Amino acid sequence: MASLPPGETRSTGADRIDGKTQTALYKLIRPLLFSLDPERTHNLTLSALRQAYRVPGAGAFVRSVYARRTPPLPVCVMGLQLHNPLGLAAGLDKDASCVSPLTDFGFGFLELGTVTPRAQIGNPKKRLFRLPKHEAIINRMGFNSIGLDAFLANLARTRRACPLGINIGKNRDTPVPRALDDYLLGLRAVYPLADYVAVNISSPNTPGLRALQDQDTLAVLLAALKSEQQVLTRTHARYVPLAIKIAPDLADQEIGAIARLLLEYDIDAVIATNTTVSRPQLEGAPLAVESGGLSGRPLGALATHVIRELHRRLAEKIPIIGVGGIGNADDAWEKILAGADLLQIYTALIYQGPLVVRSIISGIRARLSALGVETFAQARAAHAHRSSPNEHNGVTR
Repeated sequence: MASLPPGETRSTGADRIDGKTQTALYKLIRPLLFSLDPERTHNLTLSALRQAYRVPGAGAFVRSVYARRTPPLPVCVMGLQLHNPLGLAAGLDKDASCVSPLTDFGFGFLELGTVTPRAQIGNPKKRLFRLPKHEAIINRMGFNSIGLDAFLANLARTRRACPLGINIGKNRDTPVPRALDDYLLGLRAVYPLADYVAVNISSPNTPGLRALQDQDTLAVLLAALKSEQQVLTRTHARYVPLAIKIAPDLADQEIGAIARLLLEYDIDAVIATNTTVSRPQLEGAPLAVESGGLSGRPLGALATHVIRELHRRLAEKIPIIGVGGIGNADDAWEKILAGADLLQIYTALIYQGPLVVRSIISGIRARLSALGVETFAQARAAHAHRSSPNEHNGVTR
């Protein structure tokens, strides 16, 4: 009998039926969830998970169904040892209120937030829109946040079963020229509890925020954050990596300028990408006229292009966390070949349910095995060797 990869258990008929049953169950439940306002559904779902976890044995049950059946694919990125390279993107658990259930879905890491220094309600409702035909979401939430104090109180009560990134942003009423003050305040506050800190300068829903990606402004921001990171490292006797989250709506020369600054200031990772203000593949969709950031399948090609351009310039010197349009293992593999070292999903979880985590990780493992390699860098090298020199996988800019 053929041997299995280390850490893998042989699938039984019950396991296969279980996966099919879970998929069928979520397809049955989803119309009910989607019959409600998206933001109300989001809040009710997180609340239901929190309440369920008060029942003895609930966490163990969820772990047995999802986390323990997600095959291992260990990676080390930013000095962090991860059980697998798939994380949850920021925006789903903004308040660090549902960490244990989300971890038990099988993610290798979670990114929490965005959290702002002071509590704020965000933009007026209605501000979240589903596009089921396109497996997409448009949001203009505007950094709704309970603020640092309440966020950190939630996090302090949390069972930590995987590395946690904390995504920080500025308050809406903080002028852009004073944005650095908010980011430094956020960095100092979350540093003791974070495994990495993500600096969100690319949300399209806070006026002026994306101006922080401009070369001169970004240089000042990165210099100050890096200096503060060094101070905090000495103060807390631990090094917490810094990641910068950028937009998909950047010209190639802007991507190049950002890459140079990331290298110059020795930033630990870059997250590519946030949501887009463009509307690819949404021609004729009534909700396409809604303002805000688009996530989900239509974002995929834009995000992949940014990852590829970053990788070309960073040359494996800085890890890339790829996010945007990942709905299955094929999408994940495309991001990996473009240059991603870690991956994140959000919209796919909404449309497919928790089983998507196991499906993506299993698919990545199978592709690595087919190439006869162990790491993503080796996979990229093998793919480049096998590909035609004339092959072009980018998108027109």
